[in-house]
Amino acid sequence: MSNAEHHEGTRRDFLYYATAGAGAVATGAAVWPLVNQMNPSADVLALSSIRVDVSGVAEGSQITVKWLGKPVFIRRRTPDEIADARSVDVSDLVDPIARNANIDGAAEATDENRAMDEAGEWLVQMGVCTHLGCVPLGNAGDYALDGGVGGWFCPCHGSHYDTSGRIRKGPAPENLPVPPAEFVDETTILLG
Repeated sequence: MSNAEHHEGTRRDFLYYATAGAGAVATGAAVWPLVNQMNPSADVLALSSIRVDVSGVAEGSQITVKWLGKPVFIRRRTPDEIADARSVDVSDLVDPIARNANIDGAAEATDENRAMDEAGEWLVQMGVCTHLGCVPLGNAGDYALDGGVGGWFCPCHGSHYDTSGRIRKGPAPENLPVPPAEFVDETTILLG
C-alpha cells in the first residue's frame, strides 16, 4: 500500500466523521426548541410559589387566591367551626385520608391533620371539587353546629364538604386536597 493510498483512506474517514458530527449538531439544533418548549414558562415558574397576606382575613371568613391556575381557599375558622370539625369520627368519613401535602400521605383525615396550625384556626385547601373539578361554594354545606350552614357545597353535582373540607355527601370520591403551605410569619402564608 502506497503512502498516497493510506492518506486517501484517512481523508475519507475524516469526511465521514465530519459529516456525521455536523448532522448530529444540526439534529440537536432542530430538536432542542421542540424539547425546550415543554419546559414550564417563566410566568408559571414564578407562580409555583406565592406569598399570601392573611392579615385582613377576619374570623369566620375566607379568601380565594389563584395558585398554579387553580383556586385555593384560605379560611380563618371560628371556634364553633373548629369544634364541629374536630368532633367528627374518622370512621364516619367517605375518605379517611387527610390528603395533606404537608404531612405523611397515609395520615388520617382528622381535623388536626388538615388544619395549618395546632389550634385549627387556619385551613388551606384547593378549591376544586374532587368529583369533576367544579369550584365549591363556601358557607353552603350541610355540616355545621346547630343545623347552621357551614363547609362547602359543589353546585355541579351536589357534593358536600364539612368545615374541614372533608367529603361528607355526594359523588366526590376524596377530600379537598391541602396544598404545600406554611406560615413564613404571623400574617403570611407561603403556597408551594
